[in-house]
Amino acid sequence: MAIGLGGSSSSNNHSGSGHGYRHHSKYRYSDDEDEDEAPLLLHSSTSFTGSSSSGATRGNSNSNNNNGAAQFKFFLNLYFLLVALSQFVPALKIGYIVTYVAPLCFVLAVTIGKEAVDDMKRYRRDQEANSQRYQMLTPSGFKMVPSSKIRVGDMIVVKKNQNVPADMVLLRTTEESGACFIRTDQLDGETDWKLRLAVPSCQALPSDEALLELNASIYADSPHKDIHSFIGNFTREGDGPGQHMESLSVDNTLWTNTVVASGNAIGFVIYTGRDTRAVMNTNHPKTKIGLLDSEVNRLSKILCAFTLTLSLSMIALNGFEGLWYIYLFRFLILFSSIIPISLRVNLDMGKTVYGWQIMNDQEIAGTIVRTSTIPEELGRIEYLLSDKTGTLTKNDMELKKLHMGTMSYSVDTMDEISTHLDTAYSQQSSGYNRTRGITTAPSHIGGNKARRDISSRVRDIVQALAVCHNVTPVTEDNGSITYQASSPDEVAIVRWTESVGLTLVFRDINNIHVRNAGGEIFEFEVLQVFPFTSETKRMGIIVRDLTSGEITFYEKGADVVMAKIVQYNDWLEEECGNMAREGLRTLVVARKRLSEEVYQEFEAKYHVAKTNITDRTNAMNAVVNQVLEQDLELLGLTGVEDKLQDGVKTTLELLRNAGLKIWMLTGDKIETATCIAISSKLVARNQSIHQIAKLTNALDAQDELDLLRGKKDCALVIDGESIQLCLDYLREEFIEITRICCIGDGGNDVSMIQQADVGVGIVGKEGKQASLAADFSVNQFSYLTKLLLWHGRNSYKRSAKLSQFVIHRGLIISIMQAVFSAMFYFAPIALYQGMLIVGYTTIYTNAPVFSLVLDQDVPEEIALLYPELYRDLTKGRSLSYKTFFSWLLISVYQGGAIMILSIWLFENQFVNIVSISFTALVLNELLMVALEINTWHRFMILSEIATLFIYVGSMVFLPTYFDMNFILTKTFVWKVAVITMVSSFPLYVIKMLRRKFAPPSYSKLTG
Repeated sequence: MAIGLGGSSSSNNHSGSGHGYRHHSKYRYSDDEDEDEAPLLLHSSTSFTGSSSSGATRGNSNSNNNNGAAQFKFFLNLYFLLVALSQFVPALKIGYIVTYVAPLCFVLAVTIGKEAVDDMKRYRRDQEANSQRYQMLTPSGFKMVPSSKIRVGDMIVVKKNQNVPADMVLLRTTEESGACFIRTDQLDGETDWKLRLAVPSCQALPSDEALLELNASIYADSPHKDIHSFIGNFTREGDGPGQHMESLSVDNTLWTNTVVASGNAIGFVIYTGRDTRAVMNTNHPKTKIGLLDSEVNRLSKILCAFTLTLSLSMIALNGFEGLWYIYLFRFLILFSSIIPISLRVNLDMGKTVYGWQIMNDQEIAGTIVRTSTIPEELGRIEYLLSDKTGTLTKNDMELKKLHMGTMSYSVDTMDEISTHLDTAYSQQSSGYNRTRGITTAPSHIGGNKARRDISSRVRDIVQALAVCHNVTPVTEDNGSITYQASSPDEVAIVRWTESVGLTLVFRDINNIHVRNAGGEIFEFEVLQVFPFTSETKRMGIIVRDLTSGEITFYEKGADVVMAKIVQYNDWLEEECGNMAREGLRTLVVARKRLSEEVYQEFEAKYHVAKTNITDRTNAMNAVVNQVLEQDLELLGLTGVEDKLQDGVKTTLELLRNAGLKIWMLTGDKIETATCIAISSKLVARNQSIHQIAKLTNALDAQDELDLLRGKKDCALVIDGESIQLCLDYLREEFIEITRICCIGDGGNDVSMIQQADVGVGIVGKEGKQASLAADFSVNQFSYLTKLLLWHGRNSYKRSAKLSQFVIHRGLIISIMQAVFSAMFYFAPIALYQGMLIVGYTTIYTNAPVFSLVLDQDVPEEIALLYPELYRDLTKGRSLSYKTFFSWLLISVYQGGAIMILSIWLFENQFVNIVSISFTALVLNELLMVALEINTWHRFMILSEIATLFIYVGSMVFLPTYFDMNFILTKTFVWKVAVITMVSSFPLYVIKMLRRKFAPPSYSKLTG
């Protein structure tokens, strides 16, 4: 993802050949003073441009000004734009222009207005960010500047709890150790504090102003997205010949949008604006389009074809007489209501209602809908991909087992470890001549040599666990001590060492202090730290015991990598397997004692590797592997348990019964994964388990799949290499993924969540990165039950019914128009104009139709009690070609019946045909809503009554269309009632017969 481009420089002795070029950027001041060159320079492999902190975001804002034009990329909007423009051509004009322009303007106003509000919020955030003021160090002292004026090369003071305005190298901090903590939750979503280190030679200066006197330069690699990687050098010209070079890594940086959590810091700006890590990682993932929206688009194209076919039929039946091509366009305009422009608005408003219901459901409190375009997709999930740690589990670690080859300790015997520690440290205290730093044999310990050996071995591994980590104890304002680390595993182990009698009491970049149960403090000098990475799968530390002077390299990591590093043994692999089968996460602990000469040799080689500009990481790893990671002494093996979240077992069982195929993704050993799958009820009772591991070629993969295909009701456990092989060569045979829901809680789950059809993030101990990137954010895994089985089911069924009803509403009036034109020599004359055609889809029918978004076919208790109801939704039967053509036939029947009966029954009152047929049409639509809805709720009843009153009341104000003297007659009332009954009653009869002879699955549960 990130490519570092290095530049070579003879003057600065940068080794390696770079692919970029070096750019010198003066340290400049953001005022009108002379821009004389200052001693501190920036050397980089790319050129930089000064810009405001959020310049990229503002650029995105500006691009959104074209939203109006972008709206016409949608087929419906473009179609109605052309229809509206056609009304400016006299030969094509039908009725009032406002009849066609107003609906289009309304739809565009709603859509563009929503995006304009988002743009305004974004603009205000940018303005707020760019107006924040910071102290800048200049030759004339500290000056306040807004963040928009900060440039590359400026030295900026960032105070405690202040946001970092640009990407910077940390030069100095008010903490004496030269370390400071930062909060990165706004950048990567992780809640744990990160430790950052000042450049040592700058921290050693007597004052901040002394930075201006430095004759030094900073090399920074070219901007890239990786927030966990940075390659740079700080080169200082000394008093004597030569230069002093210090390597810079990500530990020396402060990225934009992080917050300084301890002390004040002075940073040297290296990237601003679009070059910052924060902006480069501001992903704008493609807008997810739900399957229902795609289906509606396909149906819209069918409707367009139907409109064209109907228009051609009218021309053909008239024998293509006269200016038939003009008539064809006029018919296309008359039948344009077949393609419902209001469909998108109704669906979008429905999605808003679904989102509001989800976020206001107190049983899943804290749930956030971040993508409002796909709530219906929650109702037709087929595959669920779930992370394990922090998603199925609490990410609440507890050390359960400690194995040392010949000895093993579990929860019940942990008190023995405390006893052994006390024994070991008392022997150590009496065995040390502390003034001379040498070991002597105490006179009273000759009796129990075996116990002494056990105690010393226990002390060695506990001490290794208490020292080998990246945990820092932090004293809160109330005096309590909390542990800060990048991983909950680390904190769990340090808390365990505290529980057995060895407490971490102090940690900075140079020292670690631990205290035993007797109150004795043991001090260690930190010489080197090798952080954990997903590539190395291990972390290490070199410390010097300030009591004995011994130098020790401690390392802990995954058994797959540590097994190749430690000395030969005959128990590690077996015990790792045993712990994995118990569902424990294993960690191998080892050490190596180093002489002063060996360490000095290592330090020299490592320093050279650290200052490399090209391939620095590999060079550093090679030195560590060559000098340190050879024949390490195996101290022991730990087993850590991550407890399951509350309700996970029930949730997985319900989702499995709902027909979802669930995949658990984990980095654990295959035995651990199997154990967790069984304990979490991911695997059903009496269900067999098939394991696939260590496949090397496609033939083996094919054989395994053939074997799996022959097993019924079988759970699959497969390792990473094997699944990659299957996807590379046997993708179709392996799996056919249609609708996927991914759920995770950490930053490593973001890509999975964003690529899924529906992404759900959990707010967990790993932070909010997954939650912020997801379409839906929940607080715990068990919330999925209601999110999918209730809200998802309702959203899909409601939107399916709403979209078909809106389509029906447009079809029926167009069929009536076609019948009217056919009876009058196929003349392209409008049946309804002006207020009637506009009011039909708005004030006369919209509220009752929209009340369908609150419909429910079964109560909540039934939907959650019988998850099998969810299975039917995945087949997409609620909105299909079958249901579409059923509604098409209904529209043809009702439109034809209303129009033909209106002409036949009111043959002598033909002058009132508009008021007659339109009244029957409105009443028919109100009855259809009452007929189709499953549950008569308050909003539906009120909207039906209110709409009826509005329609009757509007007749008085529309004398052009309604003759009140005629409408108030008994003849009008009973004949309109007959027309309405003929158009709607047969559908009621059909519905009753269908419920009796072919009832839906849910009807058996609701009686």
